[in-house]
Amino acid sequence: MVSVIIPAYNAEKTIRKCLEPLMSQDYAEEYEVIVVDDGSTDSTPHMVSEFNKVRLIKQENAGPAAARNKGAAEAEGEILLFTDADCVPEHNWISEMLKPFNENKEVIGVKGRYKTNQKEIVARFVQLEYEDKYNYMLKNKYIDFIDTYSAGFKKESFLEMGGYDTEFPVACAEDVELSYRLSNRGYKMVFNPDAIVYHTHPNRLLDYLKKKYKFAFWRMLTLKKNPNKVTKDSHTPQIMKIQVLFPPVIFGSLVLAAIHRSFLFFFLLLLTLFVFTTLPFAFKAYKSDLTIGLLSPILLFFRGSAQFFGILGGIVCIIRKKLRDKKKC
Repeated sequence: MVSVIIPAYNAEKTIRKCLEPLMSQDYAEEYEVIVVDDGSTDSTPHMVSEFNKVRLIKQENAGPAAARNKGAAEAEGEILLFTDADCVPEHNWISEMLKPFNENKEVIGVKGRYKTNQKEIVARFVQLEYEDKYNYMLKNKYIDFIDTYSAGFKKESFLEMGGYDTEFPVACAEDVELSYRLSNRGYKMVFNPDAIVYHTHPNRLLDYLKKKYKFAFWRMLTLKKNPNKVTKDSHTPQIMKIQVLFPPVIFGSLVLAAIHRSFLFFFLLLLTLFVFTTLPFAFKAYKSDLTIGLLSPILLFFRGSAQFFGILGGIVCIIRKKLRDKKKC
């Protein structure tokens, strides 16, 4: 028995497209689909109830981590599959997610893949960004990073670890944190690029940068809980971490250059070095998308800037919480 769990909060615009392909999967054996409504105020519960084969569970708004945990606790399946309410699984998604479990009994977790049909420049860049990370992951036999958009776990292992950490109030980094905990326990997890869900990526630059800021912000809490993952994980190319350091020093050198022209050399040198770090991604992008390849250095600079401020914000938030806890004592 397999259980598919979808947390939903005010998802009336996407939930139908998510559920429809789950009603006609090519998987011949028994499976259940559970939607955990996280206190929606729109028509999400009504739309879900139209699907006779879907089990609807309601809770007061507590965040996606709590919703997924509630679905897992009530699931009948020995394998838990998670996707998000704004994702559209392919017709063979369940079968592909289950393949690694059947091929290797030691595997307790499986990660699938995002795709999109969008044509906007920013959305195309986001997809190539994911593809770059997927190529990085394929170098590893086992991984330590499973995103909730296409995630599978053995229920026994998931519950043993306490599920997703509800200290994360939004849909951001709680999946990373659980993956790190599982990895640190020595559990084996794998990436199956054929287990595909379609998604609508941000198509405006500002929306994309807000998302990158949020991811970086909450990643700090994840790393605080799993400090051994600061230097390396199976999902984040090392060059990305280097690129995050460039925007603040480039901006700083530009300010100094405006004050005194002797600093102009350092500004140009730093800018050149940053562009050099973007070339591997740009060349790979260029092969499939000329426009994205040419724009990559600029977009990667914006990305690094958003991530830097997200990291800074996350660190400040952690420090403030520590100081508040000390005052309470």
